[in-house]
Amino acid sequence: MPDFMLFLHEQTTFRLPGTSRDEVTRIINEYSAWAMKMRDEGRYVGSNKLTDDPGKIIRPKGGKAVTTDGPYAETKEIVSGYFCIKAANYEEAVSIAQGCPHLKYGGEIEVRMIHEL
Repeated sequence: MPDFMLFLHEQTTFRLPGTSRDEVTRIINEYSAWAMKMRDEGRYVGSNKLTDDPGKIIRPKGGKAVTTDGPYAETKEIVSGYFCIKAANYEEAVSIAQGCPHLKYGGEIEVRMIHEL
């Protein structure tokens, strides 16, 4: 069964204003419960939340490596985290991704198949 990366995208404006510590804990627990469901189904490969820093991009330019700010600097979109799951095909991976709490909070999910060597 192939592995798929679910990249959790959000705008830098994606925040839950006025959210209490208890509410943040509840939201984190939703993500954790979803990950545990994937684990229990034998689909979970790994996951993590990324920092709010948009990161750096390294591109070749004139035979040298040039570093610029994050991949989505123009749109202020960032990848805030990821899940790596097992699914039979794209259709199943998309169906699984639709259950991720990230969509509930206005984020987007990019689904990509991992190339097996």
